[in-house]
Amino acid sequence: MFLRLTHLTRYDYSSPVSFAPHALYLRPRESSRQRVHDFALAVTPAPARNVSTTDAEDNALDWAYFAPDAVATALEFRTEFLVETLDANPFDFFLKPSASTFPFAYDPAERITLASCLAPPPDAAPLRAWLERNLPAPPRDTVAFLTALNSAVRASLAYSRRDEPGIHAATETLARGGGSCRDYAVLLIELCRHLGLAARFVSGYLHEPPPPEEQNPLPAAMHAWTEVYLPGAGWRGLDATRGIFCDDAFVPIAHSVVAESVNPIQGSFYSASPATSILTTQLMVSKF
Repeated sequence: MFLRLTHLTRYDYSSPVSFAPHALYLRPRESSRQRVHDFALAVTPAPARNVSTTDAEDNALDWAYFAPDAVATALEFRTEFLVETLDANPFDFFLKPSASTFPFAYDPAERITLASCLAPPPDAAPLRAWLERNLPAPPRDTVAFLTALNSAVRASLAYSRRDEPGIHAATETLARGGGSCRDYAVLLIELCRHLGLAARFVSGYLHEPPPPEEQNPLPAAMHAWTEVYLPGAGWRGLDATRGIFCDDAFVPIAHSVVAESVNPIQGSFYSASPATSILTTQLMVSKF
């Protein structure tokens, strides 16, 4: 599937401010299942220098460096890109025979590489209790098990869109009985790690046109989900918000062991006097 995306993020300030360097996780991830055909990033006011690099987890990372004496009352980031997603069938993969039933063990080399994604959660008791209530007799087949776990997370929570910053810990999401997509993703990650499955957080976009009959659809926003490492299949996406494996409607941007580290825009501003800011965003995702 070819998808065209345009994403605008704008900060308006109550008085002129200057800017620290900004780290930008806005460039799509390239892999055997996703190709980026063009990408454009525009920053206003123009930085003194833009630098494209990668972070410690091999995500595409752009830096915007601003001149120390540059001041403005607004800061705007605009990306536009065309991406080809190739995961039309999310179950088009093979598992190593040793991983076909769950639980399974990663081989020693995989365990070394995946160690950070296997770190046990700090408080496992609520996760154990949740599993006993919501998945008392899990399937033995690995794919069926993950499908059941993903569906159980979706069924046990109430979704609520949350535009303010921050991600709830798994225990807080369980206590609240719901949360946003990023909260769902973190809960699924913690459940997987508790069960011995390597899991990480993914930030990106989703092509999901609202139903024609919906009168006042919510504006499009970035999305978050979980990736689990399966021997033979690699990293596979699971969206607990919808209870599905991720297909070609999903556009991954960045992944991380620590969810907060791949926030799309990270930076700060300086002001000699107290200043406030207002954030506005616009996102368009269309099939090309």
